[in-house]
Amino acid sequence: MTQEPPKGSEGVHTDFSDRMTYGEYLRLDQLLDAQKPLSSHHDEMLFIMIHQVSEIWMKLMLHELQAAIRSIQHDDMQPAFKMLARVSSIQKQIIHAWDVLATMTPSEYMEFRDHLGRASGFQSYQYRMIEFALGYKTNAVLKIYRKDKDLHNRLEKAYKKPSLYDVTLEQLSKAGFDLDPQVLNRDYTDLYKQNPSVETAWAIVYKDVDRYWHLYQLAEKLVDLEDSLQQWRFRHMKTVERIIGHKKGTGGSSGVGYLKKVLEHRFFPELWDVRTHF
Repeated sequence: MTQEPPKGSEGVHTDFSDRMTYGEYLRLDQLLDAQKPLSSHHDEMLFIMIHQVSEIWMKLMLHELQAAIRSIQHDDMQPAFKMLARVSSIQKQIIHAWDVLATMTPSEYMEFRDHLGRASGFQSYQYRMIEFALGYKTNAVLKIYRKDKDLHNRLEKAYKKPSLYDVTLEQLSKAGFDLDPQVLNRDYTDLYKQNPSVETAWAIVYKDVDRYWHLYQLAEKLVDLEDSLQQWRFRHMKTVERIIGHKKGTGGSSGVGYLKKVLEHRFFPELWDVRTHF
């Protein structure tokens, strides 16, 4: 007995002998074959996939952040606003990924943890590039990637580029604000240090929103970005604490201790402190 096709599907294409399929376009054969557990434990698949999905989202975050930096450098603000808003939305997806990983218990993780060797999320080069793009730069982490010369060169190049906050401060200067020359002429490889002239400029922007509307919008997009990133870091820390307690990480870090420490860092400090003035 021939079954009738579902209503509304009469025009669906079924002959792909000379056409590209959905799976081919997305390269699903490669994507779905990339999960290779090293143990026989059921939950290792969960562990692998959560981290792979996060890395895919981070690739998109970098795509948007790098484009936003270029747009701001060329005084093209509106596209940058959309890109930064998209990054904040992506971050929410990554935050929720920790909720899925947290369904794994300590005893389940210990069944396959030894198979990881020294591999660790601490070594995520995309995460380092996101930190670099946001201005958090520490030279010591570059040593981790010396095994792959091309990757090391790529990271070093990103390390030397102006961050999102650097190009934002250039916009403040272009708008006529008198910023400390040390801020505008600083070495991009140095960790950014809070500066009173920057806080004064942001205070004026927030007090005269109509006049400085594009700077105000940009400032709020940066606050959204950092807020979401800190939530991501916090959920990461609590998930790790829930699963391994205060054991050392597989990559040699102090684990929860290290993750708590990085929560103290602020990417755009003046944008948080300026709120005290209102």
